[in-house]
Amino acid sequence: MKTMLGMLMVSTLAVTALGGCSLSSRGGGIDHEQSFRLVGPADTTVKQGEMEVVTIKLARGDEFKRDVKLDIRAPKGIRVEPNETKVAASQQGEVQLRITADKDAALGDYDVYVKGTPETGQPTSLDFTVNVTAG
Repeated sequence: MKTMLGMLMVSTLAVTALGGCSLSSRGGGIDHEQSFRLVGPADTTVKQGEMEVVTIKLARGDEFKRDVKLDIRAPKGIRVEPNETKVAASQQGEVQLRITADKDAALGDYDVYVKGTPETGQPTSLDFTVNVTAG
């Protein structure tokens, strides 16, 4: 099991280093095998009036077998759908978020907040930046 977790952590770190992803602190249980992390984009760009899709992944330890509720919050000017969802213990753990910038959204950076709360154990969260550009 420790080998599997090690491989998961190495692949997660490789994706983070190469793919420009952000990684949350550990949630769930105290040790690696009974915990989870959220992995998301470091940032994304959306033109005014347009939509982009990003993926949030649940990286589970070998023994983490719980549902996780995701709450997603975005500031005025952009919309994120869904803004709440549950990832069942039996699911792969990938959630597609549709991010839409309002036509009149101010240009610049917006922080999107994703909180993952397991049925039992500690929650965790991550933030990523949405850069709104002219449409």
